[in-house]
Amino acid sequence: MSEPAASQPDSTRTGPGRLLVAIYALFALSASARAGVQIATKFGHAPVAYLLSAFAGVVYILATVTLAVGSPTARRIAVLSCSVELAGVLAVGTWSLADPATFPDATVWSSYGSGYGFVPLVLPVFGLLWLRRWTRRARTRRTTATSAEDAGEAAGGGVAHGEGGGPGHSAEDVVADGRT
Repeated sequence: MSEPAASQPDSTRTGPGRLLVAIYALFALSASARAGVQIATKFGHAPVAYLLSAFAGVVYILATVTLAVGSPTARRIAVLSCSVELAGVLAVGTWSLADPATFPDATVWSSYGSGYGFVPLVLPVFGLLWLRRWTRRARTRRTTATSAEDAGEAAGGGVAHGEGGGPGHSAEDVVADGRT
């Protein structure tokens, strides 16, 4: 029986990654719900702020799902979503301070996330650092596995790759009688 994906050593859902996913899920829920209510009830008051909150909610949902999945493809998408989040926090934070009239109501990313204890500013940094750690770990495991395979082939164990079982034996001989 194989272990669940959460306990696999190359999963982003282990250790501090679980906390990261939980925080992203909380922000996905809160930003999306807030934007939904604001857009539905008072969109004309601050449309830019509300649309940016909705966009932030979508980014948080994408980050939550891809961090939770943890596959190599999901990690690449998570890097993209965390990068977009960081760029958004910096851009909207600067914009909200430079032109406060555009933001009569705050967004998740206004003033660099000051209304949320600056968590929106530091969260993507932690997300990117966590993803970098897991990418390096996965890359190291692949390199180690490849080195072990190369060592096995150098010692004559390359039968699985069709390279024969030793001097005077072909891969077909090994397969035919099950031994070298």
